[in-house]
Amino acid sequence: MNETAAPPEVLRVAIVGAGPAGCYTAGFLRKRWPQAAITVFDRHDAPYGLIRYGVAPDHLGTKAIAKQFDRLFARDGVTFAGNTDIGTDVSLDQLRADNDVVVLATGLWADRVIETFHTAPGTGAAAPLAGVYGSGRLTRLINGHPSESVEGLTIGRRTVIVGNGNVAADLVRLMLTPADVLASHGVAADVIHALTAGPLEHIDVVGRSPVGAAKFDVAMIRELGRLADVRFTSDAAPDAGAPDAGAPDAGAPDAAAPDAADADGKAAAIRELVAGSPEAAGRTVAFHFGWTPDRVTGDGRVSAVTFTATGAAGGAGTAGTAAGSASLELPADSVCTAVGFTETDGAHISRASVASPRADPDRGRLDDGLYAVGWFRRGPVGTIPANRADARSVADAIIADLEASFIPTPTSLT
Repeated sequence: MNETAAPPEVLRVAIVGAGPAGCYTAGFLRKRWPQAAITVFDRHDAPYGLIRYGVAPDHLGTKAIAKQFDRLFARDGVTFAGNTDIGTDVSLDQLRADNDVVVLATGLWADRVIETFHTAPGTGAAAPLAGVYGSGRLTRLINGHPSESVEGLTIGRRTVIVGNGNVAADLVRLMLTPADVLASHGVAADVIHALTAGPLEHIDVVGRSPVGAAKFDVAMIRELGRLADVRFTSDAAPDAGAPDAGAPDAGAPDAAAPDAADADGKAAAIRELVAGSPEAAGRTVAFHFGWTPDRVTGDGRVSAVTFTATGAAGGAGTAGTAAGSASLELPADSVCTAVGFTETDGAHISRASVASPRADPDRGRLDDGLYAVGWFRRGPVGTIPANRADARSVADAIIADLEASFIPTPTSLT
């Protein structure tokens, strides 16, 4: 009787989350360990997370990043396991028992809520006003996310976008894009109708930072200049540029003082956008800088939004005022908050719940053989290139740990 030889032992790696951070990590580990069994799990039936459901559909160049990940699964032997919710279909403990290395790359996709702002006075936290939407929900809707619905969504004629980052700029552009163009990018008809039925006539974009410390990229503002029939205005002072280095957007998740050149570039981009737009147009967009969200008001549905001055150094729009000493009230049919992302309530996996005393978050290490990468590791800061850099760093840490015998080493790799 011939004995059947045992299969060779190989390193087994499980990555939870098929967004950019997870896919980049898989790629870096594949280069180091060509023979490892690498599986990327995702609760959706299709991979690429943020690229598929978060990147604006008209940003085709960014969407094209997914092509390199196609090669990862089609050519490089990495397995994609969709429709698998870790915590429901498979426990994290079981996944760790079945693999030598587990990497959590689940991201953060719940819309951040501003306490005391999202509900009208007296309604209580459990009763948000109708007409207030998070940017995450809107971008997922626009990108055809299977779990989102347009039910209850009405943008109206006047909307206020809270936040002054790239997501806010995306919303401005997409909301003012003609219906036929949205359709050409694959946006569903019911979503187009919800965005354009108002029709939208005016958008206020309000951020707590001064113009020089706003979170948008200059390219995103210049892109707005290609919109037809839009008049842009701004309350930033004509000579606004480098902000007081001691007054970044202290309440923002990634608050940091910008450098002077970056601040000057952002201020110049806004000035050029305003100067280059027509004196009269059918639609208007007003940028407001230096205003902190205070409250939404309305009877069952939002009708107005109030902001207070961030402070004397907080923005050109409130120069010379103390924090909270001035207010800005804007009428609105709807409000869209673009103020960052956080963990989902009731999520099966949170970083705090799985981190052990042996955790080293700076290297992405949560426990022996358990790692975190991307937004799940460092919070909702940075775009796809930042997640690539983070994936390389964490992959290097995993490799170093294995080589230092922190992870039991399969015999085939020794």
